[in-house]
Amino acid sequence: MKKDIDFSPVTGVKLAIAKTETPNGTEWAVYIINLNLIELNTVMITSRGYGILDGEKRQTSTLRHMIQELGSESIAKVESIDPAFFALTNEFWVSYYILDQIFDKKFIFTSGSFDPANLRMIPEIGLEGILHS
Repeated sequence: MKKDIDFSPVTGVKLAIAKTETPNGTEWAVYIINLNLIELNTVMITSRGYGILDGEKRQTSTLRHMIQELGSESIAKVESIDPAFFALTNEFWVSYYILDQIFDKKFIFTSGSFDPANLRMIPEIGLEGILHS
């Protein structure tokens, strides 16, 4: 049972939504950042968006991603994201193992997060975006 699992607090793992400029325009993507000095194993990430859009309740499909191993002090691109979803709350549930201990954290980017005034340079990935730790 979930209540019987000891979930230690997550430290050293961040999620970023950042943009890159390409010849085709601006592209946005979600990145996971491991600042720990040890690798993460069996990283599972689910993502979904939800909220009110044009006066109607909206919800996206739930996407699931798995990264078998994320090395120490490294990053990985999780998924591309359409800026049309920035009007929704975007939720990412991240679970992973360090050795045989499971870690679990929910990262939530609210609809107001993507205001251009909130964009910052994210040094770990060298891109401009929103960082959640």
